[in-house]
Amino acid sequence: MSTEMIAVLIVVVALAVVAFLFYMQKERSKKLRAKYGPEYDKLASEFGSTRRAESDLVRREKRLEKIDIRPLKNEERTRFSEAWREVQTSFVDDPGNAVSGADVLVEDLMKARGYPVGDFEQRAQDVSVDHPQVVQNYRVAHAIAERRVKGEANTEDLRKAMVHYRELFEDLLDQRVQHVTGGA
Repeated sequence: MSTEMIAVLIVVVALAVVAFLFYMQKERSKKLRAKYGPEYDKLASEFGSTRRAESDLVRREKRLEKIDIRPLKNEERTRFSEAWREVQTSFVDDPGNAVSGADVLVEDLMKARGYPVGDFEQRAQDVSVDHPQVVQNYRVAHAIAERRVKGEANTEDLRKAMVHYRELFEDLLDQRVQHVTGGA
């Protein structure tokens, strides 16, 4: 083989490797975007870079791989479902305390499943790995709950918080709970 042929072969192999790496990056991006949806877009906007957003999502996945997230036992599922119905029913008489109760119940459910429950943003990041379609609901509900503490949330805001908490709660519970009519 001539030197020119070897050089051409090296260039062709290098281009093939670059094309393969580019393809793998595109596939990774496509999978992450499909899995995380709005969370992917939120991070890409915050970071100003899809590459940094993807790195953060992969970091979250690796963090959660080290944590034993477990399904609930039937008795636990029943207990949490009943607790949710009580919190939801209390909305009619005391919307503010119902939202506080929903916030606590979601955190308790996360603990029971094995999620670490550090600060709120870390909880949201952890939940985003397994529940990416509802993590934004958690953020919205929590923000309303914080506004409620400051006296800045009206009854409609509190109703929306309950709806958002319920969506996350149901996803974490892995089943739909019976909705109380007339309440949130």
